[in-house]
Amino acid sequence: MLERRVVVVVYAGAMALDITGPIEVFDTANRLLGATGTPYRTEFISADAPLVRMSSGVVLEASPLEAGQGPIDTLLVPGGWSLNEALRDQALVSWIGRAAARSRRVASVCGGSFLLAEAGLLDGRRATTHWAYSEAMACRYPDVTVDAEPIFVWDGPFVTSAGVSTGIDMALALVEADHGSALALETARFLVLFLKRHGGQSQYSAVLDAQLADHPPIRAAQEWILENLGSPLPVAEIARRANMSQRNFARVFRREVGTTPGQYVERTRIARARELLETTDLTIGQIAGRCGFATTETFFRSFGRTLGLTPKEYRHRFQVISPCGFIDRHHEREGSPA
Repeated sequence: MLERRVVVVVYAGAMALDITGPIEVFDTANRLLGATGTPYRTEFISADAPLVRMSSGVVLEASPLEAGQGPIDTLLVPGGWSLNEALRDQALVSWIGRAAARSRRVASVCGGSFLLAEAGLLDGRRATTHWAYSEAMACRYPDVTVDAEPIFVWDGPFVTSAGVSTGIDMALALVEADHGSALALETARFLVLFLKRHGGQSQYSAVLDAQLADHPPIRAAQEWILENLGSPLPVAEIARRANMSQRNFARVFRREVGTTPGQYVERTRIARARELLETTDLTIGQIAGRCGFATTETFFRSFGRTLGLTPKEYRHRFQVISPCGFIDRHHEREGSPA
């Protein structure tokens, strides 16, 4: 093989970083590869050729779909704000399905996994997408096992990555698979990136992502949990607050919320801890106490199990600081005028 042909599917309104992130990784790998390796050759293919405007206004020059014939090493499909329109373009979806059949592997970034699923390529496989759209993907494509947590998922010849910048992580993994870890690490260093990012998508998702149930007793129990996170919160006490037997409460809670009461309490404690880590200068021990963890060690174990990071690492990445100091959103919400 003289070169590795990378064909990028481009459509109007696609997100530029979904495309430019991975191809910059491939280009940098080429420049570091030397004369003995097999370089990547990137092509842009689009039904909107020759000039295709991205959602940000960046314009890419592309060839028509007919130019994408022949064997492909890597087919790359991006996401974008115009994804709904792209999904309705049956000619584009069909072309992706046919091109995948002559590709060694198929990769998607962010919402690009919807296009792969629409073409039927992910049926019976595990895949990921942006955390904000994972539930919609699982609902729309029930034959696809959607995992919202990983940065990227590799299942057979299909590699799906999560939100936007994770296409860069995925591209580094492809370089590592093609050329070994040494070149992948050198590429990551040159681009000032982590070769393997710590933690999954949940560290970026909404802090309180659980919706309150429609069933009044369960909703009341959820609200009571939120108001009493600093307390032990045994299931028997929560069930009593809902005026239900513990066994019936557990059954109805799981049906309405999709998780057990104990799991919901832990997830809610972690959500509140994330908020306090981001917006206050409280110590780790103080946060653990306010969120109802019996010990700091228990807090560390639960936080790491949920997010793949320590509380200190999470604070370092996400703490919000204003010019005057820490922004205490929790305090503002409870005591300050709007």
